[in-house]
Formats: sequence, structure tokens, C-alpha cells
Amino acid sequence: MLETAQEVLAGEEAWVVGGAVRDELLGRELIDLDIATPEPEGAARAYAKRSGGAPFPLSERHGAWRVALEEGRTVDFTPLPGAIEDDLATRDFTINAIARPLAGGEPVDPFGGQADLEERRLRAVGDTVFSDDPLRLLRAVRLEDELDLRLDEETERLVREHASLVSEPAGERILAELWRLSLLQPLGGRIEDRLDRWDASDYRLVAVFGEELRRFPISNGLGRYARALVRAQRPEDDPRSIHRFRRATEPWALEALAFLGASELAPAIEQARNSEPAEPLLRGDELELPPGPEIGRLLAEIEEERAAGTIATKEEALDYARRHSGAVREDG
Repeated sequence: MLETAQEVLAGEEAWVVGGAVRDELLGRELIDLDIATPEPEGAARAYAKRSGGAPFPLSERHGAWRVALEEGRTVDFTPLPGAIEDDLATRDFTINAIARPLAGGEPVDPFGGQADLEERRLRAVGDTVFSDDPLRLLRAVRLEDELDLRLDEETERLVREHASLVSEPAGERILAELWRLSLLQPLGGRIEDRLDRWDASDYRLVAVFGEELRRFPISNGLGRYARALVRAQRPEDDPRSIHRFRRATEPWALEALAFLGASELAPAIEQARNSEPAEPLLRGDELELPPGPEIGRLLAEIEEERAAGTIATKEEALDYARRHSGAVREDG
């Protein structure tokens, strides 16, 4: 792979970067090659033509291209708009921020990655590596395990500081890795069997952290979702109980059942949803009551009785209101 790249990019600026340099320094087999060059698309197409590989854009946003080879090997060509030192400053860990000229020569190592490799140390390039890309939390753990490295003190502090980024879209992928780092328990989290009962990132966050999720800078929507699940109480399998459960948990009733380990009641929830009337039996302005919470209470009780099957008509709803509040209008 390396020889072909040297032939294709002979005379052009090109640097071997990232994991390829790291693995070479560790004496590991080269599986993937990462090359920074000013014209990645042209380099990828030329490399594919010479090697018989398949070129395709890896990131239209960033301009990176990949050539897929046999046996799962890949060669990535990434843009190099400026100096190689500027490129290395955007990398995640110092051991991945080493470059060497593709044509040969001494490595460029502005962050001391070679020394960190010798000390089996995993150190972040800068303070923003995890806020720039939360998936680097996952990569930190993988590299620790795969290369037998240990986080340095400052990088471990950064991991703990940014652990709240588990609420990002890819957060559920990070949870298991934080568990392996022994960070979940200090943050108030734990992994239990409810974790895999529902396939959604927000659900997994609540399953792991429960009430402790409030400690993190989460959105109002996620906060409401978490409260609905954590405060849910297991319903009985009867229409009244299902109605009350739905009032407390919708639109997340099925997730709440999963959280409680009561998914066998999901058909009852679905049936209640499908049979829910389009219009209420009564409106608040049909009750001769002053504005206030009493109207809402009565209407909620009427809808519950309707769900339970004890009333079915407007007349029965009016009768219920008379018996439980007093005066209502006779008309309408």
C-alpha cells in the first residue's frame, strides 16, 4: 500500500498521518493508511487506478476520499489546506498527531506523541478534543484497551468533565465505554438489564442514570421524558389503570412500560391508543362552574370513566358532573 502511494504521489506534498504512523512506530501490521495531501480526490482516483481499488468520497463535508482494497484494507486521503502542523493540531490524541513525509524523512511530532507511545500514555492534543467530537470518548477507551495504554491525569480529567456529552445522539454508544472506564458509577449511573429493553439513545440515558440525569446539562424535552419514565408506576391490566398510566406517561407510555419491565402490557396501551375517541364527551364551557382547576378535574374524571366503560354518552357525562360538582347547564 505504501509503495503504491509513493509512486502515485511522487513529487507532490503528501504526509502519512494518524494511526498509520502510530502503528508503524509500534511495529504493528499496516491495515489502513491515512495520507494528508492538498488534492485528496485526485490522489484517491490515481491510487485506485493503479491498485485496482474502489474510490469513493468518505466525507463530502470535509473532502476526504477512501480507496477500498482487498482483504478489508483501506487508504484514506484527507485534505491538507495548510501546514502539516495545523492538520495535526486538529487530531484527537498525541499518538495520532504524528506525521512523516510519504517520500521518507523524519517524523513531525509537535505534541510529543512518540514519547507518549514509549511511556504507554494516552494524552489529548488539547482541551476541546471531546467537545469537538464526543465519539472521541469512545475512541479513548478503545485505544486504551487495544494498545495497552493508560490515560494521563489531565486527559482523564477531561473525560470526566465531558461525560455529560453522553446525551448527544451517539451517547448510547459511549455509555458502555464509560462503564469500562469506571466512570458511570461516580457520575451516578449504573448498567442494569433495563438498558436494552428499548432501542433509543434517550431511553438508555434514563435507564443508566435515572434521576441523576438531572445533574447533566440536558434539554427540557429530555428532562420531561426522564421524569415520565422514572416516576411511572406499573399499571394493572384493566382499562382504568391503563388510562391513568397513559395520562402520566404519554407519548412515552411504551418506553415507560419497558423501563418498568412491563412490556407485556404494550398491547393494552396500543389498543387504548387506537380506540381513543376523537372528541371528548364534554367541554369545559358546558359546565356551569367558574374557571379553575375544578373544571379540569371533572373533565379528566369523565374521560377516565369513559375509558373504564362506565359512561359512554354526553348525557351520562352530564349526570356524572351533576353528581360530583353540583350545577351544570341543562342545554347543549
